[in-house]
Amino acid sequence: MSTENEGTSEGASVPPAPSVPPTPVDAPAAQAHPEHPAPDGGSPTTPLPPVPPNAPGTAQGHGSSPYPGYGGGDRGGYGEPAGPAAPAAHAGQGGYGTQEQPPAGPPPGAPAGTSSPPDASWPPPPAPGTPSYDGGGAGEGAGGGAAGWGSSYQEPAPKKDGRRGRLVATVLVAALVAGGLGGGLGYTLAKNNDDGNGSTTVSSSTSGGNVKRDPGTVAAVAAMALPSTVTIEAESSSGEGGTGTGFVFDTQGHIVTNNHVVADAVDGGKVAATFPDGKKYDAEVVGHAQGYDVAVVKLKNAPSNLKPLTLGDSDKVAVGDSTIAIGAPFGLSNTVTTGIISAKNRPVASSDGTGSQASYMSALQTDASINPGNSGGPLLDAQGNVIGINSAIQSTSNGGFGTGQSGSIGLGFAIPINQAKYVAQELIKTGKPVYAKIGASVSLEEGTGGAKITDQGAGGSESVDPNGPADQAGLRPGDVITKLDDRVIDSGPTLIGEIWTHKPGDEVTLTYERGGKEQTTKLTLGSRVGDS
Repeated sequence: MSTENEGTSEGASVPPAPSVPPTPVDAPAAQAHPEHPAPDGGSPTTPLPPVPPNAPGTAQGHGSSPYPGYGGGDRGGYGEPAGPAAPAAHAGQGGYGTQEQPPAGPPPGAPAGTSSPPDASWPPPPAPGTPSYDGGGAGEGAGGGAAGWGSSYQEPAPKKDGRRGRLVATVLVAALVAGGLGGGLGYTLAKNNDDGNGSTTVSSSTSGGNVKRDPGTVAAVAAMALPSTVTIEAESSSGEGGTGTGFVFDTQGHIVTNNHVVADAVDGGKVAATFPDGKKYDAEVVGHAQGYDVAVVKLKNAPSNLKPLTLGDSDKVAVGDSTIAIGAPFGLSNTVTTGIISAKNRPVASSDGTGSQASYMSALQTDASINPGNSGGPLLDAQGNVIGINSAIQSTSNGGFGTGQSGSIGLGFAIPINQAKYVAQELIKTGKPVYAKIGASVSLEEGTGGAKITDQGAGGSESVDPNGPADQAGLRPGDVITKLDDRVIDSGPTLIGEIWTHKPGDEVTLTYERGGKEQTTKLTLGSRVGDS
């Protein structure tokens, strides 16, 4: 955005000086109205025009900058100018050419019939054809030859009326005193802020490590959680592997992460965990659950000062709650990002990319920036409690959910910590995961209007286990399950994810359709050990 002064300059001609100086009057005449000539005063009295708003010295501020703010995204650099910069003010011209010039004559309020010198506080520009004097002004007075009014004759003020002179002197002295006071204050402030090197910048009394960060701020949460978050490097026996994240689960050295982070190292591979202080420890996989996408590794020669992160309650999380994610996106360890809970109970199916069994979760959705390498890291609430394990992101490359090499688009998904805690405890205890089940095979296809029980199970087996939970609840092949308790079920993966948020032995209510009629039944969940 450019600015422009839009005034025009039309130099007013200076009337010629009178041939004979007017005769002084004994007593001052009544002040003439500024719009009418003075009565019987001799020479006319012409008022000085008011200073126009765009006169030199009058600030015409514009609030917007010609340059946009710094750009974000990939370039991360300075933005391009949105337009030409505003033209700079013209120095040394005194503002001439932007306002009309007043005609010659005494200033307003002068006694009628006199031709007193012009007010020194407002020198008008010279008439056309009159040479300008950059250093000249009213202060040069008569005899200087170049006062601000050109060459017109200036008669001295009458000696009989000295009150105006005293008034002008008084005002001048007051102005000087005020100016001196302002200058003195400015000097004092500058001197107090001076660091001895001529600088007048103001320094903060606290900065960096001296600032106390209140609990609940992102900086305070990060300072507390980072020392208990590790970067995990997993490598298969053939040398293939990748990088992920984990966090301290207990003081015995157990680290919780995603299954797909350590999947390469399960059979004869290597695992290492590095803390933010640079200390690196070898580790081993204690147990992993493909379906839950949860794994536990244990540090070898674990230090004695481990501080487990506090686990929150993911059931009490609300949409809009603040979130903080810690991880190693694209290998950048100890990265902290923030966002909110965007949704709850989001059905997500993901895979570790090895062709093994897919994992299903009723996930917490967040817009905190999550990228490959964040997997397995903690998703924290505003108090620093772990509410989830970052596990999957929306992939724009394949149109589905996954862990491919795609960047954050604000759609990240975390395993609720209530579920992950149960799984981790089972892995530490037995080394094997335990899954809740209904004892029926359901279709994984979309668009079925719910979770449809298939006509045949895997490998030609029966789709409903004889004497299993579904059989005892009266479910049959072809039934379409539409709700589990108060959760709407729109597909097979959604049903699996919801079942796995429960523990074996929990009783749930299933709503299903059979022959176009809706029915409900109570079902007690069974259990399955291991991933096979």
